[in-house]
Amino acid sequence: QVQLVESGGGLVQPGGSLRISCAASGSIDSVYAMGWYRQAPAQQRELVGFITAGGNTNYAYSLRDRIAISRDNAKNMVFLQMNSLKPEDTAVYYCNADIESGGVRANYWGQGTQVTVSS
Repeated sequence: QVQLVESGGGLVQPGGSLRISCAASGSIDSVYAMGWYRQAPAQQRELVGFITAGGNTNYAYSLRDRIAISRDNAKNMVFLQMNSLKPEDTAVYYCNADIESGGVRANYWGQGTQVTVSS
């Protein structure tokens, strides 16, 4: 079984920064692209960005100047650094990854971590 577990969410003031993490665990053969989505109240889940196994990144156009995604392949972890946070960044942030386990490649989701931007 494979699990994705996010951590590092919380309350941050406007203009602040936050780094959230996601760790993949379980019987893992390979981890391919890893990324982040977010879902604000009453809105659809949207892509924040992703990073390939080789380290190439792709960010949502509206966020590209304020975020950075990185990964630690040895630990099967992905990170999202967010800067200059705004109240509209408030959302549940979900980790997503393509993982091969037991010879089967599938897409997995974490349970989400709440990020609240408020003074």
